[in-house]
Amino acid sequence: MRLKTLLAAGAMVAVAGATLPAAAQSVVEQIQSRGELNCGVSTGLAGFSNPDSEGNWTGLDVDVCKAVAAAILGDADAVSYTPTTAQVRFTVLQSGEVDLLSRNTTWTLTRDTSLGLNFTTVTFYDGQGFMVPRDLGVTSASELDGAAVCVQPGTTTELNLADYFRANGMSFEPVVIEQLDEVNAAYFAGRCDVYTTDASGLASIRSTVAENPADHIILPEIISKEPLGPVVRQGDDQFFNIVKWVVYALLEAEEFGVTSENVDEMRNSENPGVQRLLGVSPGMGEHLGLSEDWAYNAIAQVGNYGEIFERNVGVDTPLGLERGVNDLWTRGGLMYGMPVR
Repeated sequence: MRLKTLLAAGAMVAVAGATLPAAAQSVVEQIQSRGELNCGVSTGLAGFSNPDSEGNWTGLDVDVCKAVAAAILGDADAVSYTPTTAQVRFTVLQSGEVDLLSRNTTWTLTRDTSLGLNFTTVTFYDGQGFMVPRDLGVTSASELDGAAVCVQPGTTTELNLADYFRANGMSFEPVVIEQLDEVNAAYFAGRCDVYTTDASGLASIRSTVAENPADHIILPEIISKEPLGPVVRQGDDQFFNIVKWVVYALLEAEEFGVTSENVDEMRNSENPGVQRLLGVSPGMGEHLGLSEDWAYNAIAQVGNYGEIFERNVGVDTPLGLERGVNDLWTRGGLMYGMPVR
């Protein structure tokens, strides 16, 4: 009797099991199955994520996407880019339309804990600033009482703006516009006196959109901390770890002097750290569920962090940004790659 009961129970379990859906694929498995990484970027911000006339994307945020694709798929070009506005960027990631959001997005407590998302690490330390027409005669943000200010909704910029003016006993008239190109047009058409966003964004807009960049000045005050970095959905630790450690690998490569040009030669290095980084000493790839050449592929095809910075936003680009706080910790900056070991 007991045997019949057990057999019947086993049959019920078998039937129930047959009706259950197959286990959901991990993010990495999905990427490998489709053969490309789906990456959410901005609608166009020079130096960070911006398409050319043929739809080819470039920028610091884009290079993060490429490095992740190179690590997972061995091909930095295996990326599909989805332009997102500030208001929809998190929804696009939450819905699964993109695997990764790499889009000048600030890491805050609320965003990190209430959206079902995880910020991985910081790829650019920034801060909010103000840009004004030079002929306005303003030299400090303390002189902006009563100004009309162009700002995008759904951003930390909008909140910081209100906090700053309230804390300093000043008033302002917000000119709130969602689409970046429309905000740019409004400012340069004179609909507002002031443009506020991340200082790097102001430098990008001034250098690429202004008819004469010298006619606009970025005021000296930085009113907030804006740590920008890639974001993933919660619940998939492997993909979270991969994105995080790809960025750390790019930083550690710069520390070791490993570049896209010498990476093959550096595989002969006797430095144990370089050997681990480039997969000569095995183990690091296994821990991530990737091939041992994951970091080698990212560095060879995209470059180390310093190469990425200088190529996209550095002093020899239209943005002309110094490394500053985005320099390595060994040179007085904040960039510190956790050890690949």
